[in-house]
Amino acid sequence: MTSGVPHLTTALNGPLLQLESHLLEKQTQVETWLREQWLQTSAPFYASVDLRNAGFKLAPVDTNLFPAGFNNLNTSFMPLCIQAAQTAVERACPTAKRVLIVAENHTRNLFYLESLETLRDIFQKAGLEARIGSLRDDITETMKVNLPSGKTCTLEPLVRKGNRVAVDDFSPCLVLLNNDLSAGRPAILEGLEQVIMPPLHAGWSTRKKSDHFTQYNAVAKEFAAQIDIDPWLISPLTLQCGEVNFKEKSGTECLARNIDNLLMSIRSKYREYNIDRDPFVVVKADSGTYGMGIMTVKSADEIENLNRKQRNKMSSAKEGLVVDNVLVQEGVYTFETLGEHNAVAEPVIYMMDHFVVGGFYRVHTGRGPNENLNAPGMHFEPLAFAQSCITPDQSEKPDSEPNRFYAYGVIARLALLAAARELV
Repeated sequence: MTSGVPHLTTALNGPLLQLESHLLEKQTQVETWLREQWLQTSAPFYASVDLRNAGFKLAPVDTNLFPAGFNNLNTSFMPLCIQAAQTAVERACPTAKRVLIVAENHTRNLFYLESLETLRDIFQKAGLEARIGSLRDDITETMKVNLPSGKTCTLEPLVRKGNRVAVDDFSPCLVLLNNDLSAGRPAILEGLEQVIMPPLHAGWSTRKKSDHFTQYNAVAKEFAAQIDIDPWLISPLTLQCGEVNFKEKSGTECLARNIDNLLMSIRSKYREYNIDRDPFVVVKADSGTYGMGIMTVKSADEIENLNRKQRNKMSSAKEGLVVDNVLVQEGVYTFETLGEHNAVAEPVIYMMDHFVVGGFYRVHTGRGPNENLNAPGMHFEPLAFAQSCITPDQSEKPDSEPNRFYAYGVIARLALLAAARELV
């Protein structure tokens, strides 16, 4: 392995090697099954999936339908992005010549603007004119932002003209949302005659993580039956807990009960696979992103003993979204580490239409293998993905780079399929 690829620092990799071996042996079956699924349900326009690799388990822990981070992809894979973008656009709007990207509101985040400009450039290289529109009230004229990469990101105010949105006189048939609608569905985007991708109901004002993982659990069971594995090896156990108010400490009894039940189920699986680790669960807001409204728990008592700071942290998410429903999810360790400091790493896989277009490792030197890495202090390692996720090598070991990346690409596409079913 190259030094840029995390090593699995656990001896508990037997089942995973078995899983990777299975995926290699059954590659034709895997790809045929996935092709059949895409004929039945169209893939979302684009997505990114956070995976966790515990050595004994490889599973998705989050699926983002409005991905940022395109600037973190290995530039070697730009041709894959361009080809996939062409396919995604042809499926959404076959006659499209232009794309209008609707940006998130945090325009002061230069890393996000780098991603937006990379995304715009992908469409440009795919033969489409692409511009970026902003929903922010304080952006009333064209704003150019110089980026650390030397590029410039141009943001323009989004305006409504009849049943269409535009920037200036640019009003294409395809409107691409790169805003997850945590703050709600803006009136300016309702009832458009233009094609809008992803659809408005994919935003966090409507979408629930519990719905996604219900779909994922079903996909994992179907897929596991195809290649004869235990679906637990690729799927986190989850429970949904509604009506929780952390500030007022109401609904926490139900939450504590769910945590106890889930920990019991995880212990049972750990015994089955002789895994000598402490099980943990992750309590997360049922809507929202950016690692907000999330905590790691090893005992239900921790919920009863939250201090005020912890309760406040858990009660609000991005854009001030109030957390009143939570997902209780099996915690998946990540035993991949990178660099001389053995920084904990997790793979993030990017897709357009049903194609894997690349990925990177999210790395955090200050977090442990059972903690959320999507937090201040994280950084990204795009060069780790020196090979694509779609070219396994049968002559190599199951956990060699191309084969591990292939396994990542398969599990990410299962999460993508779950999201596709979720949006129907």
